[in-house]
Formats: sequence, C-alpha cells, structure tokens
Amino acid sequence: MQRDVLLTPDGLEKLKEEIEHLQTEKRREVAERIKEAREFGDISENSEYDDAKNEQARLEGKIAELEEKLRAATVIDASELDTDIVRVGTKVHVKDQDTGKSLQYTVVGTTESDPATGRLSNESPVGKALLGHKRNEVVTFSLPNGKKRSLKITKIEVE
Repeated sequence: MQRDVLLTPDGLEKLKEEIEHLQTEKRREVAERIKEAREFGDISENSEYDDAKNEQARLEGKIAELEEKLRAATVIDASELDTDIVRVGTKVHVKDQDTGKSLQYTVVGTTESDPATGRLSNESPVGKALLGHKRNEVVTFSLPNGKKRSLKITKIEVE
C-alpha cells in the first residue's frame, strides 16, 4: 500500500506532465518498435521483439507507479503555510555551525526531492531534522555516516 505522497503544486504539475508524456509519446514509440520487430519474422526467436515487449512492460509499470503516486498525493497549499516553523513546502535558510556557511533548502516530499538543487525530502536526515523547528533554533542531527551536524535556522519563507 502506497503511503501519502506530499507534493507542491509545481510537483503535482510535473508528475501529471510526466504521466502524459509516458502515456502518449513513449507508448507510441514502444508500439512502433514492437510493430517493426514483428516485421522481422518469427517472434519466438526475435530479440528485438523481446526487447520491445520488455520495454513496454517497464513503461506500463512506470505509468502505473506514477498514477498511484498521483492518487495518493496530498498537495501542499502554500497559502496555508506560515513562516513560524519549518514544514513541507517551506524554504529554510540555515547557517552551518561548523563551517559558518549559509545554505538554503526547500523541504519537499520524497517524490520531488532533488538535493543537487536544494530540494530536500522531508524523510532525508537534514529535512527530517529541520521539520517542526523555528527561526533561530539550532538543530543538531546525525548524518548516515555517523557525523553530527548542527544547523541554525536563520529564516523560514514560503515559496
């Protein structure tokens, strides 16, 4: 059973676009590959046909997975968020207590997570640690490698 999927309105739109792309363009491409492979003759010994059918099965599985995420999605309404505490959907500015470096993270659900762009999952060590805390609080937590990290929350804003 799928657990709740937390999405921002932007994340919901991207998920819908991905499903649409897979259901239209990708399905057509795979169907064309299957059609071409059938033209090679005996499908019982046709590796192109087998590859195309396997790709079709993966594609249908991916579509079903994304549709299930869409059904289980809870969209975070930015107008209902406040800047008192860190929640999913807020952008949080922090200062690393060890390095003095200032960082910004947007806490999102796991589906939208992209650490390279500062979009942290609410289930990641940093995201989980920041949730529920207020401005000027110092949050200390352990990383998966066992190291401790302390971040001071300097600002919370709604995107």
